[in-house]
Amino acid sequence: MNLKILLPAEIFLNEEVTKVVAEAENGFFCLMSQHVDFTTSLVPGVFSYSTAGGEDAYLALDIGTLVKKGSDILVSTRNAFRGPELGHLKEVVVSQFREIDEREKKARTAAAKLEVDLLRRFMELKYE
Repeated sequence: MNLKILLPAEIFLNEEVTKVVAEAENGFFCLMSQHVDFTTSLVPGVFSYSTAGGEDAYLALDIGTLVKKGSDILVSTRNAFRGPELGHLKEVVVSQFREIDEREKKARTAAAKLEVDLLRRFMELKYE
């Protein structure tokens, strides 16, 4: 199978693999070449795969989408990291990705406050 992991600005990984293990909203799953075509949303977590040479590799992935069609597996995600060991990748998932999510929540909250303030000011203009 050909695994391709896409980030917003680059192709992070393009490699021949024999197995992929990832985590979706409803739990972990494993894909191998004989599996049916499949699409799912990924949650932040550790993503593993076995290379054609038989080695296991681990990545930390942010939220994203996985599509398996035939022998191709395409993963689109915002962030991905390689790590020397599995424990380090778990730390990356917890610290980096959750921190990014918190910053995005704060930005959405600030934008909502600006919208409310703008609407309030328009309403004040209407009554003056």
